[in-house]
Amino acid sequence: MEHTEQARCRELAKSSTFYRSVYSQIEEVGWEHLVRLGGDLTFLSFRILDEKGRLHFMEIQMDKTYPKSPPSISAELPYIFDLQWSINSRLKDVVQQFQEHLEKLQEFWSTLDDIDKSLCVVDPKQPSRSLSHRQINMGNDCFIMLCIDADNPRSLPECRFMGPGAFVSSLIKIWQRNSRKWTKEKPYFENLACLLETQLPRPTDVQKNDQQVECGICYAQCLPVDDELGAKSGSGTDYTCDNPTCSKAFHSVCLGDWLRSITTTRQSFNVLFGNCPYCSEPVAVKINNIKR
Repeated sequence: MEHTEQARCRELAKSSTFYRSVYSQIEEVGWEHLVRLGGDLTFLSFRILDEKGRLHFMEIQMDKTYPKSPPSISAELPYIFDLQWSINSRLKDVVQQFQEHLEKLQEFWSTLDDIDKSLCVVDPKQPSRSLSHRQINMGNDCFIMLCIDADNPRSLPECRFMGPGAFVSSLIKIWQRNSRKWTKEKPYFENLACLLETQLPRPTDVQKNDQQVECGICYAQCLPVDDELGAKSGSGTDYTCDNPTCSKAFHSVCLGDWLRSITTTRQSFNVLFGNCPYCSEPVAVKINNIKR
């Protein structure tokens, strides 16, 4: 896809100043980051990997007055950043501001990941990076809806209780009485248990003693115990396809080996970019210098 789009864009660049400008600016960002390109070059989509290895897609829409008018940005984020733009700005400036915004949201996503792993989340079933709420099963037909502040994710969240009236009224009183006990240093699971003075149900996979999911490539739950695998020796699956209709699990080592065998795979530093072997959606996996 990368070479095809590059060739098409190169041909268009010969016909107008706008196309030449877009072509040169994509080159500055890097063709390996390009996912989609509209027929008239006014729409682009880039893949960006954040510092935690999470894959993000940023869509950019421009009109023919670009760069006099700024492009519009869309992505799966809790909120879009305010784009700083001038007539001298370029696409690489948009990507840089997007990356800086991703850095600011790292604690927010890490907090939600912690909630998803340690608490019994019933909604959303397949959370996107834009959602900031979690509905938690507390047992006894009672639920708590947490709304996480994207800019201050470790702070006391806004919450709403749902369930039998008398039980909910009791929980609200306990929450109000203990709200000052909330501390940013504690994990969410500990904070909620402390405030609500109760043990909370754990996720099914935690209850089953972290039972591993088998890898979609080697079909084993865990990698073999092998000194050559280093820290990955004996580990379980650690990569999941971001496509919610797929969500196939892999060992990153196996996925890296599989991607290396595909001629269309691209590499940027220690990251391989390719497509999921099951759904063909884009995947990006960090690789280590492991001898196999």
